[in-house]
Amino acid sequence: MSTPSNAPKFDDLIHAPARLRICASLAPVQWAEFAQLRAALAVADSVLSKHMKQLADAGYVEIERFSKAGRSHVRASLTLAGRSAYVGHVAALRDMLENQG
Repeated sequence: MSTPSNAPKFDDLIHAPARLRICASLAPVQWAEFAQLRAALAVADSVLSKHMKQLADAGYVEIERFSKAGRSHVRASLTLAGRSAYVGHVAALRDMLENQG
């Protein structure tokens, strides 16, 4: 698997606070369950679902539904494109901060 580029690139889709926090939560892990993300971000199911759908539609997040112990679960992960966009966005934010004034 290739490593995401660190080239700074501001991403309007990721920049929204909830989506930035979702990407930041998914970046260090392979997968995170919906319930874990909802608790970590302290948002309603509908808010998390809306932002996850926008990230998935852009190809940044993969959403998987599965059953465990007879219960339905949803988990998500950053795709390679999503990881690259997130890393580039964070690099662009750092550049902005370092080049102030």
